[in-house]
Amino acid sequence: MEEKEFIQALKSRDSLAYSKLIDDFQDKVFGTCMSFVPNKEDAEDIAQEVFLEVFNSIDKFKGKSKLTTWIYRITTNKCLEFIRKRNTKKRFAFLQSITGNVLPLDKTTYFTEINHPGIQLENKELNETLFKAINSLPESQSVVFTLHKIDGKSYDEIAEITNKSLSSVESTMFRAKKNLKSILENYYKNEY
Repeated sequence: MEEKEFIQALKSRDSLAYSKLIDDFQDKVFGTCMSFVPNKEDAEDIAQEVFLEVFNSIDKFKGKSKLTTWIYRITTNKCLEFIRKRNTKKRFAFLQSITGNVLPLDKTTYFTEINHPGIQLENKELNETLFKAINSLPESQSVVFTLHKIDGKSYDEIAEITNKSLSSVESTMFRAKKNLKSILENYYKNEY
């Protein structure tokens, strides 16, 4: 089935088209969710939200990009929404802890609960350190770095997903690497 026909079938709420969509994209969407939120249950929840969003928004899809790109854009945005909400909850909990109402949440352990399948690190401590460092980058750098280095997307794909120029993606990646190097060097200076 051609992409245009497939999109039309999705727009007409064809159940076979939706089954195919889930079959084709379930693992890819889940993998991207795991790249941003390396917690299996949360990544599964976000992936479900992605497919609900695709289902609810398919009529708005104009075909200016590939369907795949559009789905990855939704996935990235849903992951970032989740991270922002989680960080807001952490700040709120921290403020409550200052007033003595609640114990503070540990802000550093959430993103390191499991080893991400896309990172072949034997040592869990290195994995934790890397995810902490990635999540301390500015959002645009974290997104580009995660999509490229963890999710394996090309710069061209990232440019489409993020609606940025190729040169912008490249410079953002350069800054992300530079900042990560600095963060990790400081971490290891302080640790050892």
